[in-house]
Amino acid sequence: MPVQYHILNGDALKNQFPKAITDKLIIARECLIEGPTQETDFDDFFASRATFICKTYTETEENYIKNVKSEFQKILNITQDCEINLWFEQDLFCQVNLWFVTSLIAKNPHLNKIFLVMPNEHSPYGFGKLGEAELIKAYKDRKPINKLENFAELWRHYQNNDLENLKLVAKKFQKEFPFLLPAIEAHIARIPKKNNPGRPINTILEIMTDLKTEDFSPIFREFCKRESIYGFGDLQVKKLFEKAKKLQ
Repeated sequence: MPVQYHILNGDALKNQFPKAITDKLIIARECLIEGPTQETDFDDFFASRATFICKTYTETEENYIKNVKSEFQKILNITQDCEINLWFEQDLFCQVNLWFVTSLIAKNPHLNKIFLVMPNEHSPYGFGKLGEAELIKAYKDRKPINKLENFAELWRHYQNNDLENLKLVAKKFQKEFPFLLPAIEAHIARIPKKNNPGRPINTILEIMTDLKTEDFSPIFREFCKRESIYGFGDLQVKKLFEKAKKLQ
């Protein structure tokens, strides 16, 4: 049986990962839905990301290189005959990270046994609600990505802000992976246009009106209910919340 790699989107899944699955783990610790993504050279890309992350969050460049860049380097270092399982959810946060990961895997054409592991239909945006038996079932129900080089084009189009081609690629995979297009449409809807600040900020403004509050905690909880497709954490929503308050 070939060696198996499991690429997980974040440490939360690592902490609950089934003990019965004892293969190699790689953790994708990034939030590529925000910040610079235009660099195409691997080292330049992560230098740019390190600058952004360290400026935006309480992180040091040393820790970023050690804990983030090094994990993605492991993907480039995979050369043996193996199976790669990508554990990602359907929300935009996870999807953008997934597209980047597939672009790295696609650099090695010998890697052609790639599978996507996703939560069940009752919790498409979260592995966190699943127990060990359910996670094992999700693994057994994994789907192959048969045209990885085409799938990886999603990242290139996202990088270039080529929204039309982003949608075109998603439509090619509509039968196999119907979740792609809704995530991409949510991405397009979040881009500000003239007097429209974008869907997430509009939703926050609606929530502030509906709940009659500017208290962030209940606003964040409600945003996660209404806009789970984005997969934003509290830090992303907090920044949007501050922008929304200035528009009142």
